[in-house]
Amino acid sequence: MEQHNSAVSLLASQVKQFYERQKPFRIYHGSTNSTRQSQYWADNFVDTSKLSNVLSVDTNRKVALVEPNVPMDKLVVATLPHGLVPPVVMEFPGITAGGGFAGTSGESSSFRYGFFDRTVISIEMVLANGEIIKASSTENSDIFYGAAASFGTLGVTTLLEIELIDSKPFVELTYYPVSNVQEAVRKFEEATSDPLNDYLDGILFAKDSGVVCAGRLTDTLKDGISVQRFSRARDPWFYLHAKKLLAKSKKPVAEAIPLVDYLFRYDRGGFWVGAYAFQYFVTPFNRVTRWALDRFMHTRVMYHALHKSGHSKNYIIQDVAVPYESAGEFVDYLHVSFRHYPLWLCPLRQTGKSESSLYGLMAQRAKAGANAPTMLLNVGIWGPGPTRRRAFVQANRELERKVHELKGQKWLYAHAYYTEAEFWDIYDRKEYDELRAKYHATYLPSVYDKVKVDVAAEERAMRESWTIWLLAMFWSIWPLSGLYGVFHAALGGDYLKLRGKKKVA
Repeated sequence: MEQHNSAVSLLASQVKQFYERQKPFRIYHGSTNSTRQSQYWADNFVDTSKLSNVLSVDTNRKVALVEPNVPMDKLVVATLPHGLVPPVVMEFPGITAGGGFAGTSGESSSFRYGFFDRTVISIEMVLANGEIIKASSTENSDIFYGAAASFGTLGVTTLLEIELIDSKPFVELTYYPVSNVQEAVRKFEEATSDPLNDYLDGILFAKDSGVVCAGRLTDTLKDGISVQRFSRARDPWFYLHAKKLLAKSKKPVAEAIPLVDYLFRYDRGGFWVGAYAFQYFVTPFNRVTRWALDRFMHTRVMYHALHKSGHSKNYIIQDVAVPYESAGEFVDYLHVSFRHYPLWLCPLRQTGKSESSLYGLMAQRAKAGANAPTMLLNVGIWGPGPTRRRAFVQANRELERKVHELKGQKWLYAHAYYTEAEFWDIYDRKEYDELRAKYHATYLPSVYDKVKVDVAAEERAMRESWTIWLLAMFWSIWPLSGLYGVFHAALGGDYLKLRGKKKVA
């Protein structure tokens, strides 16, 4: 704790210097699980990458004291020896506790517990003026609730107190075949009403074929149930395994999965996005090639390659949530407009331990009003977009409009193409700006500043700079950009920082 306090004190002094100069800064974490391109010049960031320790696990209170840069796999490794596990564990092992709190993270246990930030009991923050405070539901509650899903635009979270629940060695997972999204929703409702279920999600392999996966923690294996793993190079990718089970039997199938394998079952292949890398490099996609290339098919490496290659600009990678009753219409729209399958389905509980309108200000509440549904269906849409830039932008904007029309929400870890007026028509600017003024954060980038794709600036740069235009043409030659991304991912190291100082016009 002494080392932590010393690091936070140094961080606070750096933030204070930015505040005194009214110079905006960004928070450098060392890695990212966002598809948005970030630039950290040598003179415009504060570094929290070393705040990566689990400071304590209290078995009596069932809480963990965690620094923000602790990834999920490290947190789980720290809690499991005590027979405990976080109630919501993000399904990519590299996602951090701070990222889950400041971003928006809903996973297969979120039908019970809500978003990850609902499981946070208290936080320590460095405010934008350098002051260090603690915040919880009873202390500085407005910024505690407001900081959730605010993407670090109210200050720097430096410590989180996270709830824990009892763990068990296995998840007994039952795969239920479904014929469409409406049947999946009915199965989600039925499974939600069963108090024994701890985990719940689904995959739509086609408009008329999918699976709902309901899991329960267990320490005993039933007769006839085999153990299936997903973490080793020789193990199948989870979605392919589920699809194979569906092809074999139209009846529910159950198996036991070691808890850690279950929690990070989508890591290898990044759900199924890794399959597109095989297509891009014209490489056979089979058990042998997946085994041989397993090192490159974990999400930490995939994100590294994605950012260095620039391919995030070519793929539609969006997570959105719509009310249950709109799920059929939304999937119909996706089927006509994108035809991207599989689609990930995950039921999300909007309510949590607090009903404050500020809780999850920027994402969860989002002008939902008093009649907001308790449950939403998250739909993950991940696949290649139109090759022409304007068509790509238009496809994303139409998706955003459709989600808004259906009274849904979009998670802002990915590219956002809203105009500023559209963005603030969805999110509650008044309360957000009041918080920023109260806690001295008005000089920091806003949420919109951080998540927007500035299409006009992109086009202007292409028109005004032959160098940028030629570089874009060069990178469009297959497979140069892909090879560059893989090369840097193989080397490892930092892939977000830029050298030198940012030039000011």
